[in-house]
Amino acid sequence: FGALYFVQHMLHLAGKKLEGAKIAISGFGNVAWGASKKATELGAKVIAISGPDGVVTIPNGMNEEMIDYMLELRASNRNIVAPFAEKFAGTTFTPGKKAWSVKCDIALPCAFQNELNGEDAQHLIDNNVTCVGEISNMGCTPEAIDLFIENKIMYAPGKAVNAGGVATSGLEMSQNAMHISWSAAEVDEKLHAIMHGIHTQCVKYGTDPDGYINYVKGANIAGFMKVAHAMMGQGII
Repeated sequence: FGALYFVQHMLHLAGKKLEGAKIAISGFGNVAWGASKKATELGAKVIAISGPDGVVTIPNGMNEEMIDYMLELRASNRNIVAPFAEKFAGTTFTPGKKAWSVKCDIALPCAFQNELNGEDAQHLIDNNVTCVGEISNMGCTPEAIDLFIENKIMYAPGKAVNAGGVATSGLEMSQNAMHISWSAAEVDEKLHAIMHGIHTQCVKYGTDPDGYINYVKGANIAGFMKVAHAMMGQGII
């Protein structure tokens, strides 16, 4: 959920909206499910999900029943996405293809490391992708990242985009330590604030002279600055 909040901030800063945007998502497990659910809640259209066997195209975007079925598909342990197209009319399964083969506004890697390579990145760029948010850990290869930055595509690395998972674990630890319980709405509000703060730091340290926001640079510098300030605060340096 936090990843979609981060992407929402990226788009807002660029004068664009998540609502109505077409999103391609890799994978169909817990991360892809969460991204699909929150993207749909925020008004976007998830038009593609993928698995090791190929990609399913969903022209009209995912609905609640489809999102729920993703959990069933993952629980089957078959590790294939083709049954999704067999279950839902109007969807199409294409074997051997990745989610990035589908023309989209936003690409969200949600599966595994190095899943989006240079060739995939160029295909997305040629299809006029607007934004790429790395939700899987190190989902994009260095070649892909270089291409996104070189072509001034909005791209944010997992260390920033998918920080919501670790952040929410921290909120859980806080509740346990204080022997309190926050409602889902309270946790979501805190997550919103955390992702907004991370995005603000990325923009602060990542904005280039020409106005392009290099989120990779911003996230790296923000991380180093946080450690440096903590060390100074503790009197270590």
